[in-house]
Amino acid sequence: MSHVLIDRLVSELGYTEVSMENHDEFVATPGMNVLFVPGDPKTVKDATDVAVVLPELVQAFNGMLNAGVVTDTFGDGVKFKRTYGFTHFPSLVFIRDGDYIGTISRIRDWQEYVTQINELLVAAPRRRPGIPIEVVSA
Repeated sequence: MSHVLIDRLVSELGYTEVSMENHDEFVATPGMNVLFVPGDPKTVKDATDVAVVLPELVQAFNGMLNAGVVTDTFGDGVKFKRTYGFTHFPSLVFIRDGDYIGTISRIRDWQEYVTQINELLVAAPRRRPGIPIEVVSA
């Protein structure tokens, strides 16, 4: 971690620090798990904005969201970007009971967050997008 606003999510608020090693355990936690992948706060200006908004979202949804933070920006963060197929940092990846539900990337207006999260809370699981691989035949 390299910014006080991201650090406090783990140190003060008790969010789980998620890495490749504990990812499966974190996402298997019953309920809606939100994986915050901030990117490098030195180059991703929205990273700290989402770090401020995330606790407000957790509070607004009355404990329905279990938040985790990916702190290894250049290692695990890049791997999760590939795993979940999002193209922009920061991203909030929503996983319910181990199943991928969806992703919200970049900073959003409050009402957009509320609307999208309400939709995600009732959405059916779907296949993780992953990074597309171009298939070429000979």
